[in-house]
Amino acid sequence: MSSGMGGLPSDTRFLHIGPHKTGTTAIQGAFNMARTRLAEHRLTYIGKGRQPGKAAQEAAGRPPMFGAEHGSSSHWKRMLGEVEATGDERAMISSEFFCEADDDAARRIVADLGGSRVHLIVTLRPLTKILSAQWQQYVQSGLRVGYEEWLDAVFNKPPEERPNPTFWRRHDQGELVARWAEIIGPENMTVIAVDDSDRNMLLRSFEEITDLPEGFLVHDDTQANRSLSYGEAEFLRNFNLEFRDQDWDELLYGRYIRRGAVRHMKVEYRPSRDEAVIPTPEWAMERAAKIGAESAGTISMLDTRIMGDLGVLSELPENRVGTPGTAVVPPEAAGHAVFGAVAAGRDAEAAVKQAGEAAAEKAAQAAAKEAAEAAERFRARDPERLPNVTARRLARELANRGVRKLRRVRRRVLPRTKGRSSA
Repeated sequence: MSSGMGGLPSDTRFLHIGPHKTGTTAIQGAFNMARTRLAEHRLTYIGKGRQPGKAAQEAAGRPPMFGAEHGSSSHWKRMLGEVEATGDERAMISSEFFCEADDDAARRIVADLGGSRVHLIVTLRPLTKILSAQWQQYVQSGLRVGYEEWLDAVFNKPPEERPNPTFWRRHDQGELVARWAEIIGPENMTVIAVDDSDRNMLLRSFEEITDLPEGFLVHDDTQANRSLSYGEAEFLRNFNLEFRDQDWDELLYGRYIRRGAVRHMKVEYRPSRDEAVIPTPEWAMERAAKIGAESAGTISMLDTRIMGDLGVLSELPENRVGTPGTAVVPPEAAGHAVFGAVAAGRDAEAAVKQAGEAAAEKAAQAAAKEAAEAAERFRARDPERLPNVTARRLARELANRGVRKLRRVRRRVLPRTKGRSSA
């Protein structure tokens, strides 16, 4: 039995590797929303959330983002278990972090997912539109370098002097496709040149690849991952300078800034169309368009399935050419950012309080158990000494004393814990 594009096997495992800023949020949101309906088409979307990002980072050998908890090292193993559970049915795995895998890691990823059962999907957008989007995304991960300085480093500095050495691993589009084609075979790949003028083009392309009915996938507008405006990005970049100078625990950044201030600002404030575009100097745009044209030529010579027009990769949109002006943060955006940070602190304080109460309850239960056991031992050794006191009554009294003592300790300790958590 075949599935999708008139020839893919019915047990195909689709692997979408991004890269970043190529519509990945739209695809992941649409598949995540369609989870229950996908079962009717013998297709499972892998991962517990919008994407299995931690598993992909682990498989690609990529460290967690700045400010993220390192956690366990078994995310990939657990994800593979979920893939294996699909049996002879189809699976869809999507994460832009896969694109950062080197050759050895990429081979392991393909082998672990079933080798010949894997069909690779790469989504591409013009590099001229990706530059500013990637810079502001790096800023959200702690970058301290301004946009024009960053562009100079990306295009003109050797790899060891670039602030983001993985940029070209992600976005040298011709090399990316050629590298994975050599590993998996070009006949097992689909490259989608995304048409930004057609909002539904990307969803319709994935429907065709996976043999889903037209219109099956719909946009999850609640998960729109908008970019920061130039003013917002500069506001955050200057904060990054201060934060790094203080040598604070990076987990504070992830908890209060990225998942607090920035997330709330991005959700609650929508910049105007003109405000949202970060102008890029002409020299960088021309270089990007030239690299895009070269990538299109490289990809066109590979025997991969291509959806869309590779010519878009050499686009040079005039409305994006220019020099970033004065960085201005609208008061509304700043207000939402501050509120987000405070709300994150409030949530963290509540979590600490809840954890303290849970620990106190657990300690009280342990004290009650210990008191009951002690009472039984006392009665066994000298049953005549306490003729009018049952073991249950003695245990209850000892437990109550233990609880009162624990509460006194908690009142002394918890305020200090709160103070540390909100620092």
